Amino acid sequence: MSTKTAKPQNPLWQTTKPERSSYYTYFFGQNMIYNMIAGYLTTFLLLIGVDPVKSAAVMLAVKVWDAVNDAIFGVIFDKITFKSGKKYIPWLKIACALTPAATIAIFVIPGSASETVKLVWFAIAYIIWDTAYTLCDVPAFGIITAMTSNVEERNTILSLKGVTAGIGSALTTVLVTILISEFIGLNYGWVSIIVAAVAMLTMFPICTKCQERNQTIDEEQFTVRRMIKYILSNKYLLIYYVGYIFYSGAQTYNALHMILAYYIYNNSLASLITGTVAAVPQLIMALLVPKIIRKMDKTKLFKLSAIATILLSLLILPTRNSFILFTIAYMLRSIPLGIIGVLAFTFTPDCAEYGQYTTGTEAKGITFAIQTFAVKLAAAISGSLGLALLGFFGFKTKFMVNGIEQEVSSFADLEAINAAAQQTSDALDGLWFTYNIVPIIGLVIALAIWYFYKLNDKDVQVMADYNVGKITREEAESALSRKY
Repeated sequence: MSTKTAKPQNPLWQTTKPERSSYYTYFFGQNMIYNMIAGYLTTFLLLIGVDPVKSAAVMLAVKVWDAVNDAIFGVIFDKITFKSGKKYIPWLKIACALTPAATIAIFVIPGSASETVKLVWFAIAYIIWDTAYTLCDVPAFGIITAMTSNVEERNTILSLKGVTAGIGSALTTVLVTILISEFIGLNYGWVSIIVAAVAMLTMFPICTKCQERNQTIDEEQFTVRRMIKYILSNKYLLIYYVGYIFYSGAQTYNALHMILAYYIYNNSLASLITGTVAAVPQLIMALLVPKIIRKMDKTKLFKLSAIATILLSLLILPTRNSFILFTIAYMLRSIPLGIIGVLAFTFTPDCAEYGQYTTGTEAKGITFAIQTFAVKLAAAISGSLGLALLGFFGFKTKFMVNGIEQEVSSFADLEAINAAAQQTSDALDGLWFTYNIVPIIGLVIALAIWYFYKLNDKDVQVMADYNVGKITREEAESALSRKY
């Protein structure tokens, strides 16, 4: 009895269709979880009556542990060898269970608890989630280097996973926005359980379908000292992710969609309309980007898209009094922003190949740990920055009716005390500023930093070929477009 094996569509590709499919569905689920945290945690904290400045302080304090745990895991990841001989799959099995559970833990904070209890609960749950997401993210991006050594194939897979990741994010946006809106008012805890369950089901197939077929040469054991030396020597890794932290850390609008919709446009479901019209061009771009980067180097496309995003963001500023104009401008900006989203994490494997080529040290665990750290740090900065600025502008999170403080945990609760829940004009001005101006400033700074990122796809392919032993050092040096 013979067994048929699925074959790659492209004869030069090394992966099979079931592998790629499981990779795509993994990021569908992972992005459901990430969007639940990045898109709704700030709103959740505001609704349950926690002081925004205190919440912001807790978010940033957790990053102290985050800096430590990412570095520790990066070292552990590069040192541990499992009996199965697999480097990535065992960690993914742990992550597929732990990350959804940690997500639920955050959103079941009792609304009736004291502010101190809420803050302590949030701090502990957020630390657990933060650690779990490291286990969820580093192996998932690292395994692509073991699945294939073909850079074009990697770029295509990483680009197309942006489609399923975008669908996962979009589904979360639609589902969560409707369920927690003032029209349904479902508890955040139940909503997080629904999201976590779907995420777990779609993430798990990667553990059984993906193969680790490519072993790099000269894989060395790591110490903390070597880790620091490696990071400092990988200049393009530092350049890219310092810029990314400024860019993504300033995306305060991600966490404030529903708050803005409720207070500026008088309906929290207005955020669903803007999210939907933005998702369509972003998904189209996710499908087109793999074709575009076959003709244009992705670094050039990425930088041009950043410039276009800045210019189109300026169109949003005068649209406060017209939801229609706001939606149109928001949709236009989503086109280049979608390209950035697709390409954002295609640079990490390149930096990993560059680091190994220039230092002789294989350190993909450390490289992808830096990516995870940057993603989580940026999410925490954007959330805490948004909270801190709202607090600075006097945004209310505690509401009094007839001298009695009201327990609020949903938009339905806000609607029930509508008059008491209104904000001052200064608070609303601050909300508009935080939502629109801060992201522009962050992207301008990021683009200035990314100017110094000079890796290109052709040179990365040469480095990858050398790193897996296909060509000699002399052949690699002669094939590179410049000295690295």
